Amino acid sequence: MIAMRMRAAAPRASRWLALALALLGVGCEGRDPVILALDGDEVRRSEFLAYLKAIETRGEAPLDPDARAGLLDAFLEQRALVIEARRRGLLGTGSAPDEEARAVARLLGRELKPAEVSEQEIREYYGQHERELVRPPRVSLRQVLVPTLNEARDVKRRLTRDPKSFDSIARSQSKGPEAEAGGFMGVFEPGQLPAELEEVAFALGEGGTSDPVQSPLGYHVLRVDSRQDARAPSFEEAQNAIHDELSRKRRGEAERAFVAGIMARAKVNHAAALRIPAS
Repeated sequence: MIAMRMRAAAPRASRWLALALALLGVGCEGRDPVILALDGDEVRRSEFLAYLKAIETRGEAPLDPDARAGLLDAFLEQRALVIEARRRGLLGTGSAPDEEARAVARLLGRELKPAEVSEQEIREYYGQHERELVRPPRVSLRQVLVPTLNEARDVKRRLTRDPKSFDSIARSQSKGPEAEAGGFMGVFEPGQLPAELEEVAFALGEGGTSDPVQSPLGYHVLRVDSRQDARAPSFEEAQNAIHDELSRKRRGEAERAFVAGIMARAKVNHAAALRIPAS
């Protein structure tokens, strides 16, 4: 009789234990809940946490809750695209991340056709955004960088006597990283140079050479090889860039619509994904 009562009590005890563990979040689902379910596939919180950990490692700093929330939708959409690619036979199980990325690219390539943009649409965009298309001024710039003011003054005197010697003087005397290229720094727009250099560089005419300019790096003698004033491009100059911009915009819209259609079939648990797991 006692044995029978003990056997009858055992199932009840097991049920009570399972209930207690569930309430305490000790079960597998409590520890690692499903945050995305789609077509029989599941994505768990541990996968999202691993994704965040990788980002934190690259950035060498922890992510705050707002940043985590901002990354969640992008993560879920990416995983949904992987599941969709697998459903369509473009990807096997247990694939590496680079294989997943290639499969998603193939999926989007199949589903999203190149956007057609007419010349009329390009002309309308040009007319509506002409001010935004204005190209800022640009200067093609060289420098000789030396440690002292006396050296910089000597460089300027030599260049005044022989303006064509800039290349050779830069190669032999400049301490800048571009010395071996004859002091050629590149082509710059406003906002791309240190303030002390920018003011001088954009004040020089084409072929002009500056007086010594001091910066934390030393003393600079600048030469403007060529310059281009701010101007609006013609329609012919701008049409390819406008076509590409409109094509990118339409592809982005089509991709968002395609992803939204996949996500509409999914079950998502944002709260579980963003809940900080007990340590």
